[in-house]
Amino acid sequence: MTSIGGAEMVDWNLAVATATRLVRPGPDVSRDDARAVVAELRRHAKASEGHVRGFTRMGGEDLHDTPVLVVDRPGWVRANVAGFREILKPLLDKMQERRGNTPGGAVLGAVGGKVTGVELGMLLSFLASRVLGQYETFAPATRELPAGENGGGRLLLVAPNIVHVERELDVEPHDFRLWVCLHEETHRTQFTAVPWLRDHLEGEIQSFLEETEVDPMTVLERIREAAQTLAGGRPEGEEGEDGGRSIVEIVQTPAQREILGRLTAVMSLLEGHADFVMDGVGPAVVPSVAEIREKFQQRRARGASRLDLALRKLLGLDAKLRQYRDGERFVRAVVDQVGMDGFNRVWTSPNTLPTKAEIAKPADWVARVHRKAES
Repeated sequence: MTSIGGAEMVDWNLAVATATRLVRPGPDVSRDDARAVVAELRRHAKASEGHVRGFTRMGGEDLHDTPVLVVDRPGWVRANVAGFREILKPLLDKMQERRGNTPGGAVLGAVGGKVTGVELGMLLSFLASRVLGQYETFAPATRELPAGENGGGRLLLVAPNIVHVERELDVEPHDFRLWVCLHEETHRTQFTAVPWLRDHLEGEIQSFLEETEVDPMTVLERIREAAQTLAGGRPEGEEGEDGGRSIVEIVQTPAQREILGRLTAVMSLLEGHADFVMDGVGPAVVPSVAEIREKFQQRRARGASRLDLALRKLLGLDAKLRQYRDGERFVRAVVDQVGMDGFNRVWTSPNTLPTKAEIAKPADWVARVHRKAES
């Protein structure tokens, strides 16, 4: 737990301990049933490779350099803390250097790191019971959580959450588990079939973080403002200038807005493509796909409670829901106009990725990429 000049800005071990302690227990499942769920998810993940590659026409016959891990909620927490620690290291090192030059910086850092660790743990405990699956793009390998070689990621399937949602929706369990695997396998295919995508995304994220104000007090003040919104500082329907804005939106500088626009476009593409593929493959291999999609969309839209909706807004998760919807519309419109091979030109280079404006107007992307290539 030490770094340049003393304790780290975030007590990562405390974040894991806090989240693990606070996370809700999973659904009641016998040991034999749990083993059966894990085995079935692994089979579905393997089967999804062929389904996704055949539908998308992406990737070759090479094996993925990414393991599939079926985890419980604490396992998801540990994996994500490792990922956060990796991607945020440059920013936190800069903040730590700034803090080390202030009187009492080491003492404040030790206390602040623990406070931040607890806060991060609380947020992760909230998210850990909601995520069904995740392709971890920036996943350092650990003893408990292997990752692909040469910068490859890992695919996580959160078994208790999948069982919880299939019961809540009252859908056919085997169909639902395969449906989830199809979505996550699409993300794995995106990053393994497009070699430059990971580095491009990491570069954009690091550019965003480099523009962050490194004064820890300024960052904490902005986060405090966001927390007041969550705490009910403004009545519903009476949002002020920052009302309804997420933590990411509140802390960004003007330069970060441009970067965030590009990141939003990329994430909309990736999430929308996964939804499109999931529904495109579904009818052939998931008999009850129409029922699953309808019930799942209703669940996404309504949220679980007022607190759930507030946290989704604060953390920017409502923006993620828009990314699913807007990105899927973009992919569907482009495929309808130029076919799957025409759509796949999107993966040619960073220059062929859609802009945020083009996500909303797919015809503009087709005109820019296809007409330019044909002229």
